[in-house]
Amino acid sequence: MSQLITGIHHVTALAGDAQENIDFYCGILGVRMVKKTVNFDAREVYHFYYGDEVGHPGSILTFFPYAGIAAGRHGKGMLNTTSFSVPAASFPYWEERLKKFSVTTKQPEERFDGELVVYFEDPDGLGLELVFNDKDQRPGFTYGHIPIEHAIRGFYNVEIWEEGYERTAGLLTEQLNHTLIAEKGNRFRFAANDSPGNYIDILCAPDTLKGLGGGGTVHHLAFSTPDRASQEQVRIKISQRMLNPTPVLDRNYFTSIYFREPGGVLFEVATAGPGFTVDEEKDHLGEELKLPSWFETSREQIEKAVPPVSFKADDYR
Repeated sequence: MSQLITGIHHVTALAGDAQENIDFYCGILGVRMVKKTVNFDAREVYHFYYGDEVGHPGSILTFFPYAGIAAGRHGKGMLNTTSFSVPAASFPYWEERLKKFSVTTKQPEERFDGELVVYFEDPDGLGLELVFNDKDQRPGFTYGHIPIEHAIRGFYNVEIWEEGYERTAGLLTEQLNHTLIAEKGNRFRFAANDSPGNYIDILCAPDTLKGLGGGGTVHHLAFSTPDRASQEQVRIKISQRMLNPTPVLDRNYFTSIYFREPGGVLFEVATAGPGFTVDEEKDHLGEELKLPSWFETSREQIEKAVPPVSFKADDYR
């Protein structure tokens, strides 16, 4: 039987100002806006998808920007850090670039062999890292304003804080095709696919306050599954674990199921396709506000509800 879960699909977070969010991710970090749409469950709110050139699974960071949202709090029971993969030789470039745009960073640290990690936060306080490594062979955004040799390749890992790792580890290994591949101190690394973009790090943090949702926090973590048939098989396995998954939901670019893992993090299982080119050509991804067919009759109302946004790459070269 083929593997049901192949790695990370995307991470979705909550933000405040929509324009500030675009300026930080498209501008400072240089990732591509691969889709500008709305929250299918709250259509007066944007849903931005950032990723590599076409938005491959393992590269997609998405946001619901709610103007005026109260700040959340990092803590246990949450995914607190999302890490991007960049070439090891790019450290001087990114050190200078983050300094140029007044992004405060922590001191670099070595995590596992061959991983130099720099932590920083976006304007809403979302925990981010750059992981400098030579393991990642994925291409970056080939015609973005960041030189290709320094461009972000996609995710490296995500970091979840838990009271204890055992129950979440059991779910990952028994239902979601993950294996424990490394551990160091209170950090346990799991992967369904042992390659950058697919590492799930669980930190045992029993003395940490419980996290609170809000601006600057992650809403959910999505895992990738090949298609609807494999998604249905995963749903059965999750139901058998008594975690009460949702019905399959149509997200236009993939279909999804959702459930909470034992530590409290909202998990999603999303299909790898059909992908982001179903309603835009590759060269024009993210340029227009795209709506699912069932929202088109309300386009005028939706366009009035969301604020105008724009992006000028020349401001961030």
